[in-house]
Amino acid sequence: MYTRRARTAEKVVALTFDADMTADQGPRAARGEHFDNPELIATLRRLKVDATVFMTGRWAEEYPDQARSIGRDPRFEIANHSYSHYAFASPCYGLPTVAGPDMTADVQRAFDAFRDAGAENVVPYFRFPGGCYDDAALRALGPAGVTAVQWDVVSGDAFAKDADAVAEQVLDEVKPGSLVVMHCTRSAAPVTERAIRRIVPELRARGYRFVKVSELMRG
Repeated sequence: MYTRRARTAEKVVALTFDADMTADQGPRAARGEHFDNPELIATLRRLKVDATVFMTGRWAEEYPDQARSIGRDPRFEIANHSYSHYAFASPCYGLPTVAGPDMTADVQRAFDAFRDAGAENVVPYFRFPGGCYDDAALRALGPAGVTAVQWDVVSGDAFAKDADAVAEQVLDEVKPGSLVVMHCTRSAAPVTERAIRRIVPELRARGYRFVKVSELMRG
């Protein structure tokens, strides 16, 4: 099963946040680059927003305390974004590529990293790094026991500098049952937290309720 938007007339929307860190970015983190965004998570908590974090295993290894905190908060759930954040189909925004025989193991390694970090609210959903996939990649997910979940609303927060532009893009495109893709990485998406402070109250004023992907999938 591959999902972009749930078929529903109910005003529900799933805000999803990719916690990206590729397997080769450890040296950058060691030099002080921030692939996490604790302020964003704190704002979601303060605003009482349910959300799904699509996390890479490498991110969970780098920030185990945050992975555990997110994964034990009933407002959140952790879904799989691969271990390596390498592409499952090529070309894909310059990402290195996972070899076909290694795809299932890469997905499983991410689940292992979540478990090792102590995260508990882990769900069997998967998002392809870069959103890139083909038929072979979809077949590789079968043994991993996950459902591929992409998005129908692109927030445009990656490398954005204007929080209002990000907010307006989301507000213009959200429909009942939408899946919004955003990011939980300060270095790559520095204005996401500010955008959320506008997105959440405006969507609530329109009658929307925020749900996790698992709730959206249940209908």
